[in-house]
Amino acid sequence: ESISGVEALLRWRHPERGIVSPADFIPIAESTGLIVPIGRWVLEQACAQVARWQGQEGKPQQVAVNVSARQLRQPDFIDTLDFILTETGCPPQALELEVTESLLLEDAEQAISLLSRLSRRGVRVAIDDFGTGYSSLAYLKQLPVQTLKIDRSFIKDISTDVNDEAIAIAIIQLGKSMNLSVIAEGVETEEQAAFLLRHG
Repeated sequence: ESISGVEALLRWRHPERGIVSPADFIPIAESTGLIVPIGRWVLEQACAQVARWQGQEGKPQQVAVNVSARQLRQPDFIDTLDFILTETGCPPQALELEVTESLLLEDAEQAISLLSRLSRRGVRVAIDDFGTGYSSLAYLKQLPVQTLKIDRSFIKDISTDVNDEAIAIAIIQLGKSMNLSVIAEGVETEEQAAFLLRHG
């Protein structure tokens, strides 16, 4: 067994409150616009780290980074990304950007255009928390994405809830039929892992 990749997750180490969850500070960063410089810093750090790991045995060769709607809407997002990849020496294929399905459907045509530009660079794109938004399968087949991530809410009770099992299996089969990688989020028990392995 080996680690195929990692996800960069942000935590705020507050001097008085301790570790603050992203659920508390990301919405504020989004509404104030601070998410743009924060997001750029995260991309820089993640790309620099995975660049250092390239070719090292036992080290992840790919990093996934969550990208917010506000970041993606920046007119210079692609230019900024190009600069970071060049500056850090990170191979484009070592980076996967995670976006939510609701974000893609807010302006599907623009999303298709943007994701196509990312794909041409070799950067992978994943749909995060898949199954929790209102996916349009008509658009999904047009989106140049490589990965579906099954939301952890479906994985949590997968060994005891037949509805969650059915949803997980449906997403896995959908992904396979569209030649997409499928990742399950929040796997914490052997039963969950065994179920997912059984279904590929």
